[in-house]
Amino acid sequence: MTVTTHGPLPGTPYDVIVIGAGVVGSALARELARHPRLRTAVVEAQDDVGQGSSKANTAILHTGFDAVPGSLEARLVREGSRRLAEYAAESGIPVEPVGALLVAWDEVQLAALPRLAEKAERNDCKDTRLLGPAELYEREPHLGPGALGALHVPGESIICPWTTTLAYATQAVRHGVDLHLNCRVEKVNQGLLSTDRGVLRTRWIINVAGLHADTLDRDLGHHDFTVTPRRGQLVVFDKFARALVRHILLPVPTALGKGVLVAPTVYGNVLLGPTAEDLDDKRATQSTADGLTGLREQGRRILPELLDEEVTAVYAGLRAATEYDDYRITAHPEQAYLTVGGIRSTGLTASLAIAEYVVGQLTAKGLEVGPSRELEPVLMPNLGEAFPRPYQCPDLIAADPEYGTLVCHCERVSRGEIRDALASTVPPGSLDGLRRRTRARGGRCQGFYCGATVRQLFEEARG
Repeated sequence: MTVTTHGPLPGTPYDVIVIGAGVVGSALARELARHPRLRTAVVEAQDDVGQGSSKANTAILHTGFDAVPGSLEARLVREGSRRLAEYAAESGIPVEPVGALLVAWDEVQLAALPRLAEKAERNDCKDTRLLGPAELYEREPHLGPGALGALHVPGESIICPWTTTLAYATQAVRHGVDLHLNCRVEKVNQGLLSTDRGVLRTRWIINVAGLHADTLDRDLGHHDFTVTPRRGQLVVFDKFARALVRHILLPVPTALGKGVLVAPTVYGNVLLGPTAEDLDDKRATQSTADGLTGLREQGRRILPELLDEEVTAVYAGLRAATEYDDYRITAHPEQAYLTVGGIRSTGLTASLAIAEYVVGQLTAKGLEVGPSRELEPVLMPNLGEAFPRPYQCPDLIAADPEYGTLVCHCERVSRGEIRDALASTVPPGSLDGLRRRTRARGGRCQGFYCGATVRQLFEEARG
């Protein structure tokens, strides 16, 4: 098992290098690990997997009901949704099938619902149903006044995006894939990557660099698409708000995306957002006063009582929007290079299907991947509120009292969980990385009480 964070890089050439360790890049590494004949590596500019768009999304496992029918995205989201649900059950990734309601607030939106139902049917999502206002309010009694109806999409679920990415990366590393963190790619040439830690050589390069995929594409002379960072700001409400909402509450979608939603999370919180702001700066992940004010105004209409609840956190993520309404997955066999670009908010859901599709493209373009093998399953720590946590398991605590010693009281995180995360296959490179593995410092006080202890445990493990 090889995870590097500093120092020189291997001089021996790889067969495949994946650029980017987000949810799609990590899923692709896992898929390539099924072929032991291949020598595979993943390079990631930041200090952890899932550090870009993958950590700051709305954490929804989509059905693909509103994708463009016949598109590659529609196909891969449909396949990926089924596969990820199965993988999550096998790997201990928390998923809750809460369903979604697309709520119509005016006559124009109400008239659009039957068309959305037809679109869902064409995307093989056949169990949607139109609801009148009486049934809508019976399902969501805290909904704001004036809703005219809704489209019920029962197959939509909520999922833990942090654990998903980490599970893929863990499985890949355990099966021989090298993971090089803090390794920023500065220039791409055919078969050669120049990074800030040195040079890597490879037969094939796969560009899954998210917001920077178009920049790397241009290094090899391609101008197939342009990434426009689309900022999504979100507000996280405390766990006391969870009783206010039973479904994912969606607006009728627009050209800019699915719009502002209210959704429960597997961690027991409630999300409000995201905004959709097209920017020039691919690093602009800060929240803004105007953005948060706008979200609160929309939240007040959707779920008025939500605004009376405590805000736990705000965050913003950047989605890799392009001028196209489909994924941009293109192979250039003459350069032994393949781009996986334009993977927007559906990338989490589609990740396993994208990975399988890309490996199929590599094979079709001449890469001999060799025999395939089944991977040993991974069992990830549960971060979901709907499933037993270590502090709730007397047998586990009896065997190891560290699981009964709480460090983070807001999120009920034990010393044993922090210890395990720090000693894991892909350990955290920062306190934020530790939070995504355990929820420590992610609760109501945001680390005010536990922060010093968590930092001490982190530094002791690193030192």
